[in-house]
Amino acid sequence: MSKPTDLQHDLERSLPAIASISTSFSQSQGFSPYCYFSPEKRKAISDVRRTFCLFVTFDLLFISLLWIIELNTKDGIQKNLKNEIIEYNFKTSFFDIFVLAFFRFFVLLLAYAIVKLRHWWVIAVTTLVSSAFLIVKVILSELLTKGAFGYLLPIVSFVIAWLETWFLDFKVLTQEAEEERWYLAAQAAASRGPLLYPRALSEGQFYSPPESFAGSDNESDEEGAGRKALTAQEKEYVRQGKDAMEVVDQILAQEENWKFEKNNDFGDVVYTFEIPFHGKTFILKAFLQCSAETVYQEVILQPEKMILWNRTVAACQILQRVEDNTIVSYDVAAGAAGGVVSPRDFVNVRRIERRRDRYISSGMSTTHNLKPPLSKYVRGENGPGGFIVLKCPSNPRVCTFIWILNTDLKGRLPRYLIHQSLAATMFEFAFHLRQRVGELSGKP
Repeated sequence: MSKPTDLQHDLERSLPAIASISTSFSQSQGFSPYCYFSPEKRKAISDVRRTFCLFVTFDLLFISLLWIIELNTKDGIQKNLKNEIIEYNFKTSFFDIFVLAFFRFFVLLLAYAIVKLRHWWVIAVTTLVSSAFLIVKVILSELLTKGAFGYLLPIVSFVIAWLETWFLDFKVLTQEAEEERWYLAAQAAASRGPLLYPRALSEGQFYSPPESFAGSDNESDEEGAGRKALTAQEKEYVRQGKDAMEVVDQILAQEENWKFEKNNDFGDVVYTFEIPFHGKTFILKAFLQCSAETVYQEVILQPEKMILWNRTVAACQILQRVEDNTIVSYDVAAGAAGGVVSPRDFVNVRRIERRRDRYISSGMSTTHNLKPPLSKYVRGENGPGGFIVLKCPSNPRVCTFIWILNTDLKGRLPRYLIHQSLAATMFEFAFHLRQRVGELSGKP
């Protein structure tokens, strides 16, 4: 869809500068990048690297176990050890396959557990050596005449060597690179001064329309006049909402690191971003020809009415209004990918804030006694995410809408199918939202 140049200019300006996360670092309840990556708290070896080292150890132990079983035949283990080690014969001995497993174990642990290399060349060498040796041995040896173990040991050794390569390249190195980039970005943000609006502006600046939420962060912890004290569970909901808000703020602060995935004819764009401990996050960014207040009312303040115009949502119910800024909701997402992805239900805690330049609804999955898991739905789990509506300082009739989605749909679904369905669902949501705001503004 084509847009006039001046309108596009106004739309582009509707995304104001993101406040530095370092401004909230100075707040007692603001976000600190060190809450995830404090230098004194960073582990000497990451969890995923430790898992890799355990898998390498399993490689050696498993091959050793299979070799011991093969040795313990009718001739006895001592005689077979003498035949395979002292009287070693390349064509008939399994001892070299055990030595090959020990070679992988020693080299990989030395490189990735002790030296802590962050490159793939070492495992490329071990896998190349293992693959070449096993192929030559199978071709030239007489192992295949020795029964099941003649097939089993070479095949297991070959497969495990390549699994180690895949795990290191696609899991260990990529995840550690993302965590390192996140940490460095947080360090850099903490060293910068505040930009436009410090985090403190979000406290006490909420307005109070009939359905809106008013108050400040501190009100949930104090028993004001006519306000009941929060229970331990309600305080936990408030804490979860604040945690989700902090992660959303950090994602917004790193827009330059979002990875482009897809766009559509309306100019909507879906990005992805890897969040440590939460995984791949999808981000929809759309420019809308309506006021930010309109989207705020329709999407953030009245989520239970979203089913009237949004076909991607099958049900939405407010389970509990915890305090002025925090609610617990029950949501059912409609099926996707032509029915391949069945409907999922979620129980989410949401925190709503109104700041000078934007409206934010952040949230994440939680539990509530009114909505235990149901047999007819697969209970999904949402990581930190939410809706952000950014005002345009030069044109109040346009705004920028951002949807941050980090979700685990559970069930046994292929990852590529989940990713395709999520991007399509986000575009569909933007389409229905445009239709809705068009109806409200009297447009055909």
